[in-house]
Amino acid sequence: MLALVVDPGAPGSLRLAEAPEPRPAAGQLVLEVSHISLNRGEVTFAGSRPPGTVHGYDAAGVVLHPAADGSGPAAGTRVAAFGAGAWAQRMAVETTAVAEIPAGVDPADAAALPMAGLTALRTLRTRDILGRRVLVTGAAGGVGRYAVQLARLGGAHVIASVGSAARAEGLDADEVVVGLDGIDRPVDLILDNVGGPQLAAAWQLLAAGGSVQNIGWASGEPAVFEPYSLFFVGAAKTMSTFGDVREVGPDLATLLGFVAAGRLSPEVGRRGTWEEYGAAAAALLGRNVPGKAVLSVGH
Repeated sequence: MLALVVDPGAPGSLRLAEAPEPRPAAGQLVLEVSHISLNRGEVTFAGSRPPGTVHGYDAAGVVLHPAADGSGPAAGTRVAAFGAGAWAQRMAVETTAVAEIPAGVDPADAAALPMAGLTALRTLRTRDILGRRVLVTGAAGGVGRYAVQLARLGGAHVIASVGSAARAEGLDADEVVVGLDGIDRPVDLILDNVGGPQLAAAWQLLAAGGSVQNIGWASGEPAVFEPYSLFFVGAAKTMSTFGDVREVGPDLATLLGFVAAGRLSPEVGRRGTWEEYGAAAAALLGRNVPGKAVLSVGH
């Protein structure tokens, strides 16, 4: 089969090449992949993986072979999936990491959801956001655009922080700011996708008992906290990493349900074929894609 495999000498460190067919474990199904989506972190660090590795985590398609242990959907079911080796004509994936695509939902839109949508959903669930002030940094990116929408659905007052005014288009937030300019009241939850000096500055905006969820580090710059700047008298402020992607099927089904009901936009800012991976990856890294880049897979 064909797949996007790691090649440090290729544009974007990936190239279309022959790869071995997946060999599923008992609790895995084999998916005939129709669409994949790109995430900034995957694109950035593709070259750091062993040459020949099938890359990627987000896919949508049709179940080709159901799991041998009888779990999961039947052959012929349309599903979105989250798992390693997704950028291929076929992938093996745990049945706990897939969800059926509702009728009327485009598989290209479904493919855009897994990594970014699950990250936004699970970080927002770290605390009660109803009536709270939520700051999303890097709000124009894949995770950010989902986080803004989901936080609004959860009843939060949402502040979307972007790198430039041009990046604010289409963001349905209560407030849209460039950097942290104009935020004059404390916030209860920060979903940080930027890191660097902005993270250190955002910490000072956090209310007593508030938390920061560290998701991404798009700035590529270190965050320097001045001596005693983390000290606080009152209910503890916290800063947490995020990386929980266990058994994501039910949460993926929730996201797909929101899309089917018209309550969540898939935020696909670029579409194409996987032969165009190099150009799509460059556009994503150059911040020229509002939201997600989704590519169709040839067979």
